[in-house]
Amino acid sequence: MISLKFIRENTDAVREGLRQRHVTAPIDEILRLDEERRQLLSEEESLRAERNRLSKEVGRWLRQDAAKAEALKQESSQLGQRIDQLAAQVRAVDERLDEPQFDAKAVAAAAEKLRIAERTVDLLEQDETVYLDSGSTVLGVARLLHGWTRLTVVTNSLPAATELAGRGPRLIVIGGELRATSRALVGPLTRLLLDELRVDRALMGTFALSLEDGLTTTDPSEAYTKELVMGRAREVILLADSTKMGTRSFVSAGNLDRVHTIVTDAGIDERLVRSLKRRGIRVITA
Repeated sequence: MISLKFIRENTDAVREGLRQRHVTAPIDEILRLDEERRQLLSEEESLRAERNRLSKEVGRWLRQDAAKAEALKQESSQLGQRIDQLAAQVRAVDERLDEPQFDAKAVAAAAEKLRIAERTVDLLEQDETVYLDSGSTVLGVARLLHGWTRLTVVTNSLPAATELAGRGPRLIVIGGELRATSRALVGPLTRLLLDELRVDRALMGTFALSLEDGLTTTDPSEAYTKELVMGRAREVILLADSTKMGTRSFVSAGNLDRVHTIVTDAGIDERLVRSLKRRGIRVITA
């Protein structure tokens, strides 16, 4: 993975490398967020220093002027509130830097994701009802379902819905709040429709996967909808390339005991394959 420091110091070279590989990545957005984070941290550091100075002043004025000391306490308290706000802003920026934008994710491990999508389509039947999760690997499946006129597709993914609109399958798009990073409809509002549906197979993606934590992702609203869907499918098929195996993210998005099949690439560690099979999970390498 390219570090932010490397991108900052070699921006033109990174752009040219991506251009030659026909890769679209949000370099400008990454640099903007990085600069915003650095400014927030600088302001937070300055305010902490000022608050420490005021704390010392309060102690001195307590012995000389109680009113002055009280005014300094209030000023220090206001600085504390601003510091908390800045810390929250830094965490929000960190979240956005941690997870690549959709276009960037779509080109990562592209060959592996295509093979995973092709192998997954072999598991489907024409007359089924299938849920397509958000994510670049599952989107690859959507692109292979043109002409499947007897298939019903339920999805929260706007790219998948756009890909399939008018191209064969009956299409149901769930409601919810739009998450720009993944271009998915997520959160508690998705329950309104999902509570009324049952699907034969749910094709799920994940940001990270480990034996200890199961599926994890960066966003609680996205995790909420993933867990909801997995409880409404006869079979859960997880599509995940091997780079996601053995990794963890911020919030749980589902336990492994809800997963029936994992479709991945040949890069998966054989020890992990054996551990998954011991849990009763079928592992298919594409």
